[in-house]
Amino acid sequence: MMRLSSAQHDRAAGVLLTQAVGDALGVPYEFATPPAGEPQMLGGGLGPFAPGEWSDDTQMAVCIAQVAATDIALDSPAWIDQVAEQFLSWWGSHPADVGIQTAHVLREVSRDANRDAEPVGARMASVARELHERTGRTAGNGALMRTGVVGLTRLEHRAATASAARAVAELTHTDPLAGDSCVLWCEAIRIAVIDGRLDLAGGLDLLPDERRDQWARWIAEAESSDPRVFDRNGFTVTALQAAWSAIVHSGRTVTGPEHVGAALTAAIQIGHDTDTVAAIAGALLGARYGASALPFRWTRLVHGWPGLRAQDLIALALRTAKQGSVHDSTWPRATTMVSGRDRSLAAPHPQDDKVLLGTMTDLDRVTELGVDAVVSLCRLGSDDFAPAGIAPTDHGVFWLIDHDDPAHNQHLDHVLTQAATAVRDLRAEGRTVLLHCVAAHHRTPAVALRYAQLLGHDGPQVADQIAASIDHDPNGHLWDTARQGPDGDVTTAAN
Repeated sequence: MMRLSSAQHDRAAGVLLTQAVGDALGVPYEFATPPAGEPQMLGGGLGPFAPGEWSDDTQMAVCIAQVAATDIALDSPAWIDQVAEQFLSWWGSHPADVGIQTAHVLREVSRDANRDAEPVGARMASVARELHERTGRTAGNGALMRTGVVGLTRLEHRAATASAARAVAELTHTDPLAGDSCVLWCEAIRIAVIDGRLDLAGGLDLLPDERRDQWARWIAEAESSDPRVFDRNGFTVTALQAAWSAIVHSGRTVTGPEHVGAALTAAIQIGHDTDTVAAIAGALLGARYGASALPFRWTRLVHGWPGLRAQDLIALALRTAKQGSVHDSTWPRATTMVSGRDRSLAAPHPQDDKVLLGTMTDLDRVTELGVDAVVSLCRLGSDDFAPAGIAPTDHGVFWLIDHDDPAHNQHLDHVLTQAATAVRDLRAEGRTVLLHCVAAHHRTPAVALRYAQLLGHDGPQVADQIAASIDHDPNGHLWDTARQGPDGDVTTAAN
């Protein structure tokens, strides 16, 4: 298993989460009129779904992740059997929206009184093959839509990733084109996480010789054609082309976090199977730009089966990337990251006394402090999120690494602004906000300064006041970046 850098961790963490965001954004427009501008998490769709709720695309990806996040050997028969069992368990929960082909396979296997006579993975794939032999039409987009997380399963081994992608696809989709599309997308995700670049053609050599040239032509067509021509995207090839075209064309005018929003908007504006195309695109965008690229307005709302939220998807993705080798007491498996060794602070922000600048210890004191919203700038355990009655939608968590090497934070200025914007938005809703990191030495004052800038407060006295509030003189890369202001212009002098 390879050792991941901070940026690679961020990008791995973004795969499931950005897929889910794209899915939830696309839900309201599925087989309906696409939006003229940026899509909104309105809910509804074919479910109907709540605002921010993901659909079957991400639900099935979660099924895969729940197995891949364990220490099971992915080259063992038990791996594919457990994925099949997770699919059946999900099917038994009576999901609101399931693709026709996937529904047929899962229904037949769940009804089979003799299914225990052979391994469930083999039985499921057999039912899928029977459907293909009878109809010749099993190249729907239902395998591709869920495949993103498979790209994290063997980051150091491209052939093993490709093998896993095809095996999971063939549980419900026998047509070789379905497996091919999953191999290409998973390899692109693996490349994006490891190298931080977008390259769909990089997986062509993993396909059978006889289909490589055709796939190269399909990829070239996606890159040269307007995304909206791929509106009949129920077919796995067209769904891949739609997602890739949206990513490529939007990426010609914007980059970084802006590219994520522009590409998801372009994917949904294609129309037809909007949640699926945006989910497919989202997985690759997340692999390229990371969890840190997403805005609070999306991450605060996104949620779905089986009762998960943004932080759960990040944990699942990272545990998958680490092949299940995460100790119970360490992040992202730990139940708490509160050590009790840090000082309690809860100091009022000098420009807004309803914003308390604090530490992890203060996270255990939200009721005592009268706090009803939290903005966290550090790693949390599963029990640390939404503590003591804080609503999940009122707890923002931001990927911010306390390090002076700029490479550790892919989008530092963006994250500082997003965290400060979260504070501002929560305050506008009348909340009392705890803004905290571990010890309030670097991350908390940097975001506190950016928040003051958003409120229109400039000058060296602002930095001095924040330093006095936390009884610490901030310094280093985070503080220097915050001082430059959200537009890159220095607005406060150094201490």
